[in-house]
Amino acid sequence: MGAEGHSESTVEAAGRRFLVRVTAYENGAFVSVHEGTARIGPITVSMHAAQAPVTTPVIPAREGSLFMRMVAEAVASRTRGIAAVTVSAAGLPPEASRAIMARVMEMV
Repeated sequence: MGAEGHSESTVEAAGRRFLVRVTAYENGAFVSVHEGTARIGPITVSMHAAQAPVTTPVIPAREGSLFMRMVAEAVASRTRGIAAVTVSAAGLPPEASRAIMARVMEMV
């Protein structure tokens, strides 16, 4: 994406279908991943810093918090800004996690 704007893409992995939406801003991005109904789920925010990204859950996840943290930190580092990530999908298998992460990184 590279500039301000909105993009979305569908990822099919592990026999499931996920919608990935990225809204880019001058100083970061908001990433939404959901399966089925579009809704806001748990949210993790990460901010680019000199040594390593600073990351915190805003709305804690029951599961999948490591995946959200990895996406938020990767996006914050890539954009050199702030990344907010929400995921509304239960039990992401490793194959789906890898495919979603790859697609998000293509989109930012």
